[in-house]
Amino acid sequence: MDHVGFTVPDIEQAHVFFVGLLGCEHVGSVAVQRWDDDWLRDHMNVGPGAEITAIRTYRSPAGSGFEVFEYARARQRREQPRNDDAGGHHLAFRVADMGSAVAFLREQGITVLGEPSAAGEGSWVYFLSPWGMQLELVSATA
Repeated sequence: MDHVGFTVPDIEQAHVFFVGLLGCEHVGSVAVQRWDDDWLRDHMNVGPGAEITAIRTYRSPAGSGFEVFEYARARQRREQPRNDDAGGHHLAFRVADMGSAVAFLREQGITVLGEPSAAGEGSWVYFLSPWGMQLELVSATA
């Protein structure tokens, strides 16, 4: 897989979160063009009147790439899907020390969902971005 792409409500907030808090690398910004409604609908499956306002690419500390979009549209849905909703998703970040990583997130005011759960030789825990996107920490050792 080359990368994952997703939409955020505020690209500046997302940038601070991914770079400043999670340690991702900002790889670049894509110049935004203006297209008519038909082009965006036909090529990107967006709603009527949608405009791309920003696109940025990042690389996680482990090397996975992702692309972040910010759109503007009058009747845009803003709520994040939950895991059991169609389109539900999450990004997972590998950490060496689960306890330290969870403590750091909590110190930063990030919502961590429960306590880490054991999984084979490691553990996992979900947390939420400031805008409510679901993310996960995974460790290779418990």
